[in-house]
Amino acid sequence: MAPGKDRRLLKYLVFAFAIAWVLQIIAGILYWEWQLAGYSAVLAISMLAPLVAAALSGVEWKEAGWKPVIRGNIRYILAAWIAPVLLGIAGAAIYFLLFPGALDTKFDQIVSILGKEGADMLEASGISIPAYIAISSGTSMIWAPWFNMFFAVGEEAGWRGAMYPILKERLGVTKGRIVGGIIWGVWHWPIMLLTGYEYGTDYWGAPVSGPLLFCVITVAMGILFDYLYEKTNCIWVPALCHGSLNAFAGMPALIMNPAYPDQLLLGPLMIGIIGGFPLILSAVLISIKAPRAVPPAKTGPQGSEVQKVPEALETREAE
Repeated sequence: MAPGKDRRLLKYLVFAFAIAWVLQIIAGILYWEWQLAGYSAVLAISMLAPLVAAALSGVEWKEAGWKPVIRGNIRYILAAWIAPVLLGIAGAAIYFLLFPGALDTKFDQIVSILGKEGADMLEASGISIPAYIAISSGTSMIWAPWFNMFFAVGEEAGWRGAMYPILKERLGVTKGRIVGGIIWGVWHWPIMLLTGYEYGTDYWGAPVSGPLLFCVITVAMGILFDYLYEKTNCIWVPALCHGSLNAFAGMPALIMNPAYPDQLLLGPLMIGIIGGFPLILSAVLISIKAPRAVPPAKTGPQGSEVQKVPEALETREAE
């Protein structure tokens, strides 16, 4: 890889981390001052840091596939929308089968969220709590991924659109994705250490094991997102998958026994070893089929360069 690309990549990483880490520190201060609305807003803004960093550093990002391409990509769009939900449900099911006591069969979590008045109103309307969970979860999964997509695209354009292509060119496809996923995970560390973001603070090996495990999860997520990006040459598709994953991520916690808060390293959320097992397995399968080197580029439907997998590898990757 040309020295110029190395310099631009280094500049990109400096900007991406500096901008995001300053914002995460601000968010952490707001969190401890109980200004939760401000905390959420600053975190949402920090998701744009990778895109801003790409623009400031001179790495390629304008040809990331900004024009939505639906024709020929329907199955990948549907996969981006639905796969995180199916993977999350599978992971939660495995966790609750292994730890049945962790399942909140009395729905104390939901009742505490609704409050006594809300729970009474729900009962009076004839809707059971399991039905309420199913209806509210199903409804949110219809629209929330598309809403979240617009926040996630800042990360996707920066990571998958700008950084991953450089890493894959230098290290090969799978190694590039792994290194990119680790970088992405470390990028989250300040907010995790300051607020217990993702795993809380009461878990085995805190506060070190959570951030380390999260890097494993971000590697797996990054492989899935980058696979969808390579297949579609449209940055909105991995952004949709990212948005869908964020929408579903916390839902299994609604049926988790409050007495098991220290088990988030295991599950039922996708950030746990067990809860995230289907996601990790999917990433492994994608990696087994992936070509070792970045294939030659050719002009795509949007005038950008897209990767063309050689015929022998294309046959291997057939779905």
